[in-house]
Amino acid sequence: MAKSWAGTIQAWGNNAQGQCSVPSGSDFIGIAAGDWHGLALRQDGSIVAWGMNTDHSGTVLGQVSDTPTGTGYAAIAAGQWHSLAIRADASLVAWGGQEAEVRNVPDGKDFIAIAAGGAHSLALRTDGSIVAWGEDTYGQVSGTPTDHDFLAIAAGDGHSLAMRQDRSLVAWGSAEAGVASTPAGTGFQAITAGGYHNVAIESDGSLVAWGRNTKGECNVPFGDDFAAIDASSHGFHTLALREDGTLAAWGDNTWGQCNVPEDLFAAVGAGLAYSMALTPEPATLSLLALGGLGLLRRRAR
Repeated sequence: MAKSWAGTIQAWGNNAQGQCSVPSGSDFIGIAAGDWHGLALRQDGSIVAWGMNTDHSGTVLGQVSDTPTGTGYAAIAAGQWHSLAIRADASLVAWGGQEAEVRNVPDGKDFIAIAAGGAHSLALRTDGSIVAWGEDTYGQVSGTPTDHDFLAIAAGDGHSLAMRQDRSLVAWGSAEAGVASTPAGTGFQAITAGGYHNVAIESDGSLVAWGRNTKGECNVPFGDDFAAIDASSHGFHTLALREDGTLAAWGDNTWGQCNVPEDLFAAVGAGLAYSMALTPEPATLSLLALGGLGLLRRRAR
């Protein structure tokens, strides 16, 4: 479960709720950005959370204070007001949220990936099936495909996105701005879902985006060397990591959330109006300089 590398967290953009006041330490192996709160996974599998712990009316939701204690967690995800994690035994736990439905996680100990959207969540089982729960206003839950051939999942504000084993894409939920449609073809490498846009890495390492483009969300940067992506699931900007560890950002930049630092990174998280990235320790940075994220991922398996 623990990766062979770890690093420190940087954050930039809107810090009105302390979402950019990231925890100190150099033992982080994963990050997730909600609307106004952040999560990080330490190398020992413990979770730390910070930022907003209420909704805008001041009602305590617990997306930070109710973070589970202990170690051994394998993955984390952050939605608009809720948080989600995979335990060491491959079961799920959720906390926070305005609606009780987002905390009612499905039973089972066979989950390998999670995604948190506006007020709904997705989880991927070992058999390749997807389970969804939470708000279903647009069919982002009830429209979930029943096939058993999926490799990756992503959750936007009111829509969901998944990648099949043949690396083709399928989307469902809100049809606004065409986010529930997908580009044709196979061979896609990674996916992410924003508030009203989606982004995918194509087979050649280039980016494709579709959906609303009022903030430049679909104006993807040029290049064929992208390795990882994350879009704000309730917002209008996206982050993309290149193979050499450098970072690109585009879309809404009202709060400077697209003003990326000139460093090398290994993971990214896009919040509503802020961004986060994980900087590996110097020993790992030398690997990035030599071989890019591909080498880093091989070492982390």
